[in-house]
Amino acid sequence: MNGQQRAAIHPGMTVDIVLKRDQGTGKRTRGVVAEILTNSSFHPHGIKVRLRDGQVGRVQEIVE
Repeated sequence: MNGQQRAAIHPGMTVDIVLKRDQGTGKRTRGVVAEILTNSSFHPHGIKVRLRDGQVGRVQEIVE
């Protein structure tokens, strides 16, 4: 995910994330962003968000 995509993430958009427990498998969970927890293009693991259902993980892809 490039810097422009990272900057485009905001609450209310749908994204695919990988939960901490799924980092080894890369299994994705889809949901709507409620809160952005880490949003730095310099962060080595990308953007960390909390979904509306409470799950927390790293954004893998923005769902159009």
